[in-house]
Amino acid sequence: MKDPYSVLGVARDATQDEIKKAYRKLAKQLHPDKNAGNTRIAERFKEVSAAHHILGDEKLRARFDRGEIDASGTERGPTAGFHRAYANAGRTTAGFDPGPGAEDIFADLFGSFRRGGGQRGFRARGADLKYALTVSFLEAARGGTKRLNLPGGKTLDVKIPAGIEEGQQIRLKGQGEPGEGGGAAGDALIEVQIEPHPFFVRKGHDVQVELPVGLGEAVLGGKIEVPTIDGMVSLTVPKGSNTGSTLRLKGKGIADRAAAGKRGDQYVKLKIVLPEAPDAELERFVKGWNGSSKGLRDRFTVD
Repeated sequence: MKDPYSVLGVARDATQDEIKKAYRKLAKQLHPDKNAGNTRIAERFKEVSAAHHILGDEKLRARFDRGEIDASGTERGPTAGFHRAYANAGRTTAGFDPGPGAEDIFADLFGSFRRGGGQRGFRARGADLKYALTVSFLEAARGGTKRLNLPGGKTLDVKIPAGIEEGQQIRLKGQGEPGEGGGAAGDALIEVQIEPHPFFVRKGHDVQVELPVGLGEAVLGGKIEVPTIDGMVSLTVPKGSNTGSTLRLKGKGIADRAAAGKRGDQYVKLKIVLPEAPDAELERFVKGWNGSSKGLRDRFTVD
């Protein structure tokens, strides 16, 4: 028997999903419904089915990889006789069993094909198509509709759910490759990529922003305007605030798609900045102000 990995054309470290996809592709090409009377292809189809019988079952695949069974599923080693008898006890001789999940795969690929005899025509579901769609930070946070231009001039209007995350997929039913013989069309799988924002940063469902405040606002406190993903809101800065002080705007973060109506928070980190241009009034004030930071620096002396 040939090596099942070679028969399916997959690497030995292939995932179960990759093995399934390889089998589906070959089964679609080689199926007797499409190749009536071609004995060479019929033999190839049997080889592919036998390979999938081993590799499509994780337990059988693991045993094959360990050398406990060969490519035909026959036991190796001193217990081979027992395992062979046990395996054959529940097996019929009516035909080859192509492996786990084959009924679902055949039903998906060939629709009306009936295992064990007879056919009413070939029917296959269309393939899924994958695309990438780039959206802005605010589009991902707020949700909306984005137009995706496809090769050939076709366009799709993609609904962006509020709170979608980088790398998540949106499935558009029936927007993939058309099916064959009346089979259903495949789906379009849209992977979302999010552009970074100039000052908003997402952390889970929370939003962080660093906000500059003047010296007077930090010392005396007061209300300031703060940007959020919904627009500007008013925020109270406490007296004596310092660089690094963080204030919370409850419920102004990202929507939690797993909990309807729930949103994260926005955290505003203050950063005290001085005027860019020289300010004579501020200079006079500081000269007459006993605001030395020597006491703070004393903590950093080395004995």
